[in-house]
Amino acid sequence: MNFDIRGAVIHNIHNMNEEELQELVVDSIQQREEKLLPGLGVLFEVIWKNSTEEERQEMIETLRESLSKQ
Repeated sequence: MNFDIRGAVIHNIHNMNEEELQELVVDSIQQREEKLLPGLGVLFEVIWKNSTEEERQEMIETLRESLSKQ
């Protein structure tokens, strides 16, 4: 069985407004449930694909700095 997680996530969120998207991200992070990680990954992929090289570099630096504090 092959389930298209990307397609399902994008289908479920494509009509959300900014407030709904923010709630989705915040709730997903606060719940700390493993089953929500693939959806967050899809959201990150969408952000990454639609970011400039400068924005991508900022994300990588933030990630690196945050992980070094863990």
